[in-house]
Amino acid sequence: MSQRQIWRGFASDNYAGVHPEVLKRLVVVNDGHEIAYGDDTVTYEFNQLVKKLFGSRAVGFPVFNGTGANVVALQAALKRWEAVICVESAHIHVDEGGAPEKMGGIKLWTVSSPDGKLTPEMIDSQVFDMGFVHRAQPGVVSITQTTEMGTLYTRKEIKALAARAHKHGLLLHMDGARLSNAAAALKLSFKAFTTDLGVDLVSLGGTKIGALGAEAVIITDSKSARGKELANAMPYLRKTSMQLPSKMRFVSAQLVALFEDDARVAMYNARHANAMAQRLYEGVVAIAKRNKQVKIPNPTEANAVFPILPAKVTARLQKQFKFYVWNQSTGQVRWMCAWDTTKQDVDGLLEALKKALTK
Repeated sequence: MSQRQIWRGFASDNYAGVHPEVLKRLVVVNDGHEIAYGDDTVTYEFNQLVKKLFGSRAVGFPVFNGTGANVVALQAALKRWEAVICVESAHIHVDEGGAPEKMGGIKLWTVSSPDGKLTPEMIDSQVFDMGFVHRAQPGVVSITQTTEMGTLYTRKEIKALAARAHKHGLLLHMDGARLSNAAAALKLSFKAFTTDLGVDLVSLGGTKIGALGAEAVIITDSKSARGKELANAMPYLRKTSMQLPSKMRFVSAQLVALFEDDARVAMYNARHANAMAQRLYEGVVAIAKRNKQVKIPNPTEANAVFPILPAKVTARLQKQFKFYVWNQSTGQVRWMCAWDTTKQDVDGLLEALKKALTK
């Protein structure tokens, strides 16, 4: 610990620390004993919050991490012979180490999407050979909000996706690892762009917005026939998928700290991260106007910036800041802003970019 270095970067909002309100809440719930595996007062409080945030018929299931939330949610929604429709860049396809396939036995039908967003027509392209025993049958459509390309689904787009999915008898799952950033960008409540539009399951992210390690699966309508099936399956699948915390109050406490009082802390953090990304985006746009080596193909809609840089410039910058090359063939990089990103962090990266371009 004495040799630990303090540094800041733009690789991921997962790199950020834990919000002080979350740490404080963990200390509070550490006092005394509570019943294990979710039958505790803190998890009960979290589920009351879920009803306020997603509707009176919603129910939540805390889990350890985002991959676990996605895999458990999709297992609950699928029969053993069914598959998921998603974009090629989806986190469940690219960044979960094959967990949906290996742990959940789930087939993914992927479609190409330059902006990371699924459309109703893309859903249609995978709904064929229904009843044909030799093809895994689509059962769920999964979208990410915000997407892996930093883009944002509008209410109109989500409503259209839900309508098309339901028309085909499919459920709609939303991977909401950055759901708070989306809510801040849309200036909407969570319910307004999930439950109200027909989203059936949500993976609610806490870790990227300030938790130590806390996510949850939300069933938006646990009273409908299908919703009851999902809610009844979740406890068993969470256990068999190794996502059932024994001391669940410590996971639930983090979510309560973030999402109580109309998600006060989560939304403050999300608005700040989004604002820092916008500051960074505007700075890159200004640099790109003066230097044709820099391109910024898509606008920043939440807390991610995706410029295209020359390889030598990227190499120079990575000596000072940690971040990922997103597309090796084009030179596109990803810069993520977190709840604790400062103006000084952003301005420091912009200054370093200017210097790297002149060498």
